[in-house]
Amino acid sequence: MRSVRAVTVTPGVPDSLRLVEDWPEPPPEEGAILVEALAVGVCGTDYEIVAGEYGEAPPGQERLVLGHESLGRVLEDPTGTLQTGDLVAGVVRHPDPVPCANCAVDEWDMCRNGRYTEHGIKGLPGFARERWRLQPKFAVGLDPALASVGVLLEPTSVVAKAWDHIERIGRRAEWKPMTVLVTGAGPIGLLAALLGSQRGLSVHVLDRNTTGPKPELVRALGATYHTATVPELDVKPDVVIECTGAPTVVLDAMCKAAPTGIVCLTGVSSGGRTINFDAGALNRELVLENNVVFGSVNAGRRHWEMAAEALAQADRSWLTSLITRRVPLPNYREAYAPAGEDIKAVLDFTQ
Repeated sequence: MRSVRAVTVTPGVPDSLRLVEDWPEPPPEEGAILVEALAVGVCGTDYEIVAGEYGEAPPGQERLVLGHESLGRVLEDPTGTLQTGDLVAGVVRHPDPVPCANCAVDEWDMCRNGRYTEHGIKGLPGFARERWRLQPKFAVGLDPALASVGVLLEPTSVVAKAWDHIERIGRRAEWKPMTVLVTGAGPIGLLAALLGSQRGLSVHVLDRNTTGPKPELVRALGATYHTATVPELDVKPDVVIECTGAPTVVLDAMCKAAPTGIVCLTGVSSGGRTINFDAGALNRELVLENNVVFGSVNAGRRHWEMAAEALAQADRSWLTSLITRRVPLPNYREAYAPAGEDIKAVLDFTQ
């Protein structure tokens, strides 16, 4: 019986990261579309799973295949959804089995009961294996020109959803945004800035880094890079996209928005920290200025398609610069160890 190499962990067990040489070939039950892996992106979620902080193996299995940021090439698709040789990425989240009201209409990113599953995270094998399968509804085709950067589709889908919901909320009134502030210049922050620039907005990005590639990547978008604190910024943004999860930055971002402004929180904070803060003043400002603060995570099918369009329109060399390390599969441990001024590390299955 054929097998594949796969990067796996035992969920909940720190430092259980292993490259398994004889992982089972993906069974047809996983989906009709058979895909050859090209690349898998690595993010903070993967670091936390490797550290044993969370993660859930599929039912009846002890180990979980990692990888939720995927890029592959179609080997076979008997459904005719895609053609052999097409670039494809797999939607991460699948609906819960009940299903809840949102999952029932394929808005699984808005699942209300938490029983969803996610490739490489919760209850579904990930994409860090040489071959994987997809059901057609979870397969997103990409422009052939994105072969070197298409692995960025999953993080781009997250910010595509954020922008989609910002614009939906904005339609509550006559709203013509001009300025966006993005806090954090990691992959999510930089991609959020990209989509802001594609919308013709004046984009401001705040980050602590004064060296490395981030300042120049922001300037290449025609955006402004800041290293001051949020309160020190001489800008009153119509939109704030918060990507750090740092509690003080989150609270400062809520206070910074212009009247009728919209603040989208995409960064996940770690608990257990308290800070002194005037909640009454924040409440007063939000109410009197008709501001909105909301959280956003994951992405629905339409957001993946929006993301694919955004990447196809973006400057290819700029996208390439986001990928700061490409690690061959045999050296997999290097990909899952944060390094220096990394923006995005990628596990490369083609080397």
